Amino acid sequence: MQKLSLTKTVGPNDPATACKFLSEFTALSKIRVKDAMVKGAVWLKKQKGKQHRCRRATAGLKPGDILSIYYDKALLSISPPLSKRISDQGRYSIWVKPAGLMSQGTKYGDHCSLLRQAALYYKSKREVYLIHRLDREAAGLVLLAHDKTAAGRLSRLFQKQQIIKRYTARVLGNLTAALPGHKIDLKLDGKSALTEVAVDYYDQETHTSMVNIVIRTGRKHQIRRHLEMVGHPVI
Repeated sequence: MQKLSLTKTVGPNDPATACKFLSEFTALSKIRVKDAMVKGAVWLKKQKGKQHRCRRATAGLKPGDILSIYYDKALLSISPPLSKRISDQGRYSIWVKPAGLMSQGTKYGDHCSLLRQAALYYKSKREVYLIHRLDREAAGLVLLAHDKTAAGRLSRLFQKQQIIKRYTARVLGNLTAALPGHKIDLKLDGKSALTEVAVDYYDQETHTSMVNIVIRTGRKHQIRRHLEMVGHPVI
């Protein structure tokens, strides 16, 4: 089985542990269910409480609980690249996220995410909050907070642009004369979006430009979409 989604409410005569419950109601073996649980693809909602990832195979169930599994064999089989912590300031830390690693997980799992790697690094002894994100394809520095107050304060600094994120990219073509004012001011998803681009150099041999970028708005995939729109896609 390559992919499946199942959400089921626990009945009075159903198995009392998460792994047994899911192996009974799916075609997955207990080994595959356990692997999916460890990698964050199983969710549990108790009658009183919020839905959360359920990682323990022996997690107890009661009638009325709701258990969900989002199984993607291809995703669960990935061995993600490893992130690296380069600074720890107590209430926040700075990490290098390599290309190919997500910033945070999805309902199908979180083992391919920086957030999960950081949580495992601290062995659940410290809270981990994602302050900003980088696309999976991008590599760079990511700031993580370790308490709610620090997370809120750091988020506000980003919102007020008192912390500036700068990006470097290689794009197709000669961008030197293509952007008057070095700005791309084109709406995305019906919302205003502003990207500032400065050309570092143009490589005539490869017909590509190295550019430095600052985004003044935070639209989804803004850099890639804006550069594609002006005819100079990211390589």
